[in-house]
Amino acid sequence: MSEYCTQCPRECKINRIFSVGYCLAPAHFIISKAYKHFWEEPCISGTSGSGTIFFSGCNLQCVYCQNQAISHKIQGRKLEASELVDLMLSLQDQGAHNINLVTPAHYAEQLVSTLILAKKLGLSIPIVYNTHAYELVQSLKALDGLIDIYLPDCKYLFSKTAKNYSHASNYPLISQAAIEEMVRQQPRCIISENDIMQKGVIIRHLLLPEQLSESKQLMKKLFKHYGNSVIYSIMNQYTPMSINQLFPELNNYVSNKDYDNLIDFCIDFGMENAFIQEEGTATKSYIPDFNRFTE
Repeated sequence: MSEYCTQCPRECKINRIFSVGYCLAPAHFIISKAYKHFWEEPCISGTSGSGTIFFSGCNLQCVYCQNQAISHKIQGRKLEASELVDLMLSLQDQGAHNINLVTPAHYAEQLVSTLILAKKLGLSIPIVYNTHAYELVQSLKALDGLIDIYLPDCKYLFSKTAKNYSHASNYPLISQAAIEEMVRQQPRCIISENDIMQKGVIIRHLLLPEQLSESKQLMKKLFKHYGNSVIYSIMNQYTPMSINQLFPELNNYVSNKDYDNLIDFCIDFGMENAFIQEEGTATKSYIPDFNRFTE
């Protein structure tokens, strides 16, 4: 990787061999968990599971993060690129529908050569890039041709919300440019006969407490730009992880009324290709056990 890290919007410009920047991650891969995950969108998890690999560290550091155990600190195993390739191939051998790279932005540069090697050694299932969308377009361009499915989480429309919750007032502009590049690379959603996604973009959005109005405006803006050419995933699974003194609204769950209101709003303006969630998903039982590397 580059001597001075600028591969994400934080552009810390530090040498990660000797130090760490905002993401807390060193130059080498730190993997916190790898297993077949069955709780993604149906076309990602299918019946055999998504071969999910969680990277430790994060360049966004949201105050409400559901995976704080690995995003706000470094936890997991150090892997060389060749070992990460072996892990991907193992998940393929176990019958996973895809390789699902979770929170990979701070390793985007290292993943280019790693994915090229994996494909040379026989990795043939789709690669899913599962991201918070706080990504530089130039880093995504380097991955062009290597990623089959982009799974970005579009979090905020307004800079103030992004600054409060993720210390990133430029998140709206950065994420929108990143998603534009993702759709450029994978403009068509291709689903196989067994209902498993092979190519395309799924844009996720997590409804946060007391943010219904912003969510409505964000979803309408996304739909105005992309229409039904992408798939949307509108989530109600927000779970308070700890008491937040600065933003007490984050200590609450999302109400069913607000979530239903958002879904009805999206249907009314013409959204057709979308996943929605049932009640009961806002629970810590759905958060992976990061004390176990595999299941």
